[in-house]
Amino acid sequence: MNEYQYDYQTVKGFIVSCLFWGVIGLVIGLLISAQLWNPNFNFGEYFSFGRLRTVHTNVLAYGLGIGAEFGIFYYLVIRLTKRPLLFPKLARFHLWLFNVGIALAAWTLFMGYSQNLEYAEFEWPIDIAVVILWVIFAINVMGTIFKRKEEELYISLWYIIATIVTVAILYIVNNLSIPATLFKSYHLFAGVNSANVEWWYGHNAVGFLFTTPILAMFYYFLPKSTGLPIYSHRLSIISFWSLIFAYLWTGAHHLVYTPLPDWIQTLGIAFTLFLIAPSWGSVVNGYFTVESDWSVMKNKYLTKFFIAGITFYGLQTIQGPSQGIRVISSLIHYTDWVPGHVHMGTMGWVTMVICASIYYIIPHIYKTEIYSVKLANIHFWIVLIGQLMFSITMWITGIQQGAMWKMTNPDGSLKYTFIETVTANYPYWQMRTIAGIIFVIGMLFFLYNVFMTIQKGKKELAAKLAAANA
Repeated sequence: MNEYQYDYQTVKGFIVSCLFWGVIGLVIGLLISAQLWNPNFNFGEYFSFGRLRTVHTNVLAYGLGIGAEFGIFYYLVIRLTKRPLLFPKLARFHLWLFNVGIALAAWTLFMGYSQNLEYAEFEWPIDIAVVILWVIFAINVMGTIFKRKEEELYISLWYIIATIVTVAILYIVNNLSIPATLFKSYHLFAGVNSANVEWWYGHNAVGFLFTTPILAMFYYFLPKSTGLPIYSHRLSIISFWSLIFAYLWTGAHHLVYTPLPDWIQTLGIAFTLFLIAPSWGSVVNGYFTVESDWSVMKNKYLTKFFIAGITFYGLQTIQGPSQGIRVISSLIHYTDWVPGHVHMGTMGWVTMVICASIYYIIPHIYKTEIYSVKLANIHFWIVLIGQLMFSITMWITGIQQGAMWKMTNPDGSLKYTFIETVTANYPYWQMRTIAGIIFVIGMLFFLYNVFMTIQKGKKELAAKLAAANA
């Protein structure tokens, strides 16, 4: 199919939207990191840590992360099916409804309306809007795949299908609730059952919002940006089905040493350890793809993003399962080690791959070259430094926290008060804020580069049209 027949307007809209929400989420993230070590950064009721923390996580997860995935998925689907979207006008409506939904969701969290479920804080009216958004997206993507002109389903499409189907099940089940008022509801499940369902959802939200979608991008854009074929399509399929089978059983490893029955905890731990294999199947596939020509790491600027991203993914999938083991969990559970682990994934794996994918897409749809490869390389190194500083700082303070909580005097009493364990974190929390500032500076280079590439493409198109009309 000729290039001009593809409609990229919705793709552009989602990319611009995700960058907008990303800026808001990052700025709030910097503020709440400072609030932990300086209470004076809490500005009244609405800009306190308790309100802003949920705004930060949800705006970045849904506004930046899911917004980018919507746009990039639309791009991948039309390229891999070799046909336009089945319902392009529905996709436009999806874009506008998405931005209105994120704005309303952020407002409700600012106002303190929350059902108090991790990664699922939205109250029931917002949940209904999210389901409508997802159904619109699913109809368009699945319909386009069913009507595809390319018979073979490339691995990225497998990951896209898994994302759409699994997220729908996870979100609906976990958000079943009984409304009490317009902005207050009660979880349908209670006690241990509520915790078990919540972390079945919580961990798999990570799996099917920030693993399978990012792998879909990785498997498409790594070969495209390097000019090298993926090392093993068979390995990618084996890794896919193993990952899908195991992931849904792993949520209980978040509830080790809780009232959850031991057999459920053990089941979660076992499947979590099994996850190392399919996860590293994709890591090996990425490394072996560029193994035939490592010069692409130097000559193709995007390769660094993808290889660094898959490396962080590999580290995540060693660290995550090891955290589920009871003896390790007893030290680091509920400590700042966990934010260090999570942000290695979000700032390293997810952000690296999304940024690289956008770097590839924007010049392609505007029919130009990236504004500055040099700025892209600066962006890479700055965010890499910021991310490493962030995670390593949190790992250190997490181990310190866990150790201080466990230390006892000869008579068996606790050696440190809880306040002492908190104040000991202050130097590390301050370092985390510095790391966050460094990371945000790197992302500003990214935003500027993307914006200038768009402007460059528009100017070149205007010049071509003027020349054609002359």
